[in-house]
Amino acid sequence: MRMTTTRTHRTRTALVLATAALLTLSACGGGGDSGSADDAPAKSESSQADAAGSDLTGIPDVVAEVNGEAVTKDEFAPLYEAQLEQAASQAEMGGAEPDEEALQKQTVDNLVDTELLTQEADSRGIEVSDEDVDAELDALAQQNGMESADAFLEAIAQQGVTEEQARSQVQTQVMVEELVADENGPFEPTEKDLRKIYAQAKQQQATQGGQELPAFEDVRDQIEEQARAQEVGQAAGTLLTGLRKDADITIHL
Repeated sequence: MRMTTTRTHRTRTALVLATAALLTLSACGGGGDSGSADDAPAKSESSQADAAGSDLTGIPDVVAEVNGEAVTKDEFAPLYEAQLEQAASQAEMGGAEPDEEALQKQTVDNLVDTELLTQEADSRGIEVSDEDVDAELDALAQQNGMESADAFLEAIAQQGVTEEQARSQVQTQVMVEELVADENGPFEPTEKDLRKIYAQAKQQQATQGGQELPAFEDVRDQIEEQARAQEVGQAAGTLLTGLRKDADITIHL
């Protein structure tokens, strides 16, 4: 009989989208007007009420096992409710009603992927310190035109992300970046790569009728960060394909 252990220090990956949304606002010309910022918490409160009413009674205490490590309901719930909240908000704006079964599957898959990457990082001796997290938060604050990590944390708190959740997500992000660097070596985007991303963003903004993008040089740092994020995502996906092939994964939903 295989023994299942629960890793209490596993990083939680909930609420990634709130941080990504803030970065998108920055890339589109800074924090936006004060009216838009004031509206965001009200929408979040409404959506949180919807998420709070989601039925989790049928979710088992252990939603998945990955190579003997348990992924728990406590880890599942905040990530699922965050995705359900976003889907509910999109439905309010004319989108399709949330498919809760599909969202539950996506949530478990995300948690399994994170566990696989965490286990691989552990096996390679990759560790992320509090100082690493602090440095990344400082960098995120700078990218968003904010004076400090505290200001950044306050901004995403308005989107329902606690400091603990934010630090945990940043820890996961840094861990994955270090794992990818260990796997593939350092990545340096070319000027052509950056110009292409900027052109795509400018075209998308024009199609949506949104605020005109700042000049390329004004948002070059954000674009470079986006290029690195895309590379990390692609490399992590490739790594996960191999890890999933060799892993012992059981889903209990």
